[in-house]
Amino acid sequence: MFGIREIDSHGLKQMLDSEQKVHLIDVRSATEFAQGIIEGAELMPLHMLPVRMNDLPKDTTIVFYCRSGARSAQACMYLAQNTGVQAINLRGGIMGWYQSGHKVVVPPKAA
Repeated sequence: MFGIREIDSHGLKQMLDSEQKVHLIDVRSATEFAQGIIEGAELMPLHMLPVRMNDLPKDTTIVFYCRSGARSAQACMYLAQNTGVQAINLRGGIMGWYQSGHKVVVPPKAA
């Protein structure tokens, strides 16, 4: 997508397997999140980003994902426009991740 940084599923897998700090944020709804996530992801529905964007870490690479990559691209653009932080969009979203043969897990239950 124009104007944002993107990564494909294989690139994200390499990034997660390396020593690099990655903050993985799922911008889907809570219902979608409960169906399966990329391990280690945090739920932050897209509509909550304006409220929570100042809580995001400044010293870690942020990668947003959603179902197909459209909402997460919006999250990347919003964050860049409002904070200057350049997050990375997972091109193809969790569908692309799964179709590439990578694991999707059930999220841990909230306490």
